Amino acid sequence: MTLIPRLDMAALDILPLDPSTKGLPYEAAALTVGDVGRKGWNLLKGDVPLPAAVIRDDILTANSKWMSAFIETNGLFLAPHGKTTMAPYLFDLQVADGSWAITTATLQQVEVCRRFGVKRVLLANQPVGRQAVDACFTMLRADRDFELYCLADGPAGLALLADGARRLPPPASNPLRVLVEIGFTGGRTGARTRDEALAVARSIVATPGLKLAGFECFEGLLPTPEAADKLIDDVVVLAELAAKEGLFAKDQPIIVSAGGSAFFDRAGERFNKLALSAPVLRVLRAGCYLTHDSIGYTASFRRIQKETSLKLPPGGLVAALEVWAYVQSRPENIRAIVGLGRRDVGSDSGMPVPVRWYRPGSAMTAPEDMPKGHEVVGLNDQHCHVSLPADSPLQVGDMVSFGIGHPCTTFDKWSMLLLVDKDYRVTKALKTFF
Repeated sequence: MTLIPRLDMAALDILPLDPSTKGLPYEAAALTVGDVGRKGWNLLKGDVPLPAAVIRDDILTANSKWMSAFIETNGLFLAPHGKTTMAPYLFDLQVADGSWAITTATLQQVEVCRRFGVKRVLLANQPVGRQAVDACFTMLRADRDFELYCLADGPAGLALLADGARRLPPPASNPLRVLVEIGFTGGRTGARTRDEALAVARSIVATPGLKLAGFECFEGLLPTPEAADKLIDDVVVLAELAAKEGLFAKDQPIIVSAGGSAFFDRAGERFNKLALSAPVLRVLRAGCYLTHDSIGYTASFRRIQKETSLKLPPGGLVAALEVWAYVQSRPENIRAIVGLGRRDVGSDSGMPVPVRWYRPGSAMTAPEDMPKGHEVVGLNDQHCHVSLPADSPLQVGDMVSFGIGHPCTTFDKWSMLLLVDKDYRVTKALKTFF
């Protein structure tokens, strides 16, 4: 299967940055996205205001290379979820490392991908509403080199796609490719039974302008690996049943796909058991691996390392995303108030974790690991409450680095993050499009 070409980063670099962008120095002169990395700013020298969200370039690159090697070694394909970062520069990094497509959740996200040259997008959602449906077909008619995949889970949603195909018929060579979504009781979207899913597949085949691409699920909301196994097995069985029934076109591979970052090993293991006479594309949609985290996905990766039967490359995934802020006050001996809050960091998967600290103007030559006993116990809009031991070294004006959980809900707090080297020199602006 052909991979997609690199993105147009020149179009991103020339975009002007609003001087009021969070993360830019105060009263910064007018500059573009591409200018930021040439300014010579250093986080530890106080060249950028805090709070600041930064990504360590060395760790980011290593994570991307690790996942690329994992995919290649195990005969899988990657369509990383772009909604995690919404940063075209990071999409380009993932494409450079062999991604088959970029996954999105909304039509706005699809349009961001198209704007910067992504040629294959998997919309991991079911388009609803005339504007969204028509947008899908308009894209296909405007660019015959652009491939769009979407989901359907029942007759009502499929009827909307059928109506759109009648209003705006796509080229015969570039239909809307549809994956049947499989769900579970109490979950989100997705057909609840195999019979319902097969009925949707048959209807797709019978609808002009649509093409059955395969079956998929999102297992990330399930509580255990065993529960994820059951849902992923449904995808495998349905692909086998549909192939036996002759529902797939002979000129394309059959796609099976799963979407979470916590159980990508279980998806790979089960997809690799699928053996059909036609080519099979085993597509993982994990997106959080790129920056990883310091909480939930760290725990998930430890499980993967212990349990998986797949081949793991040397090394592993390490947290690359940090949010830095100053200690504003130490009003009590065992409490510090730090200048970041819910406007700056997600907390849906756990409170941020103090991981390092640095005292500007001191004899410290680099950030040091945070001593034990420092814990975030509360977040306000702009303030972080840190419980600490009475002998904590933290003082007002010290800089604290926080690890995060669930990268999605930290990225979306920032219209610009900063890529930094190991010495915290700023090397690039990571513009996001939420």
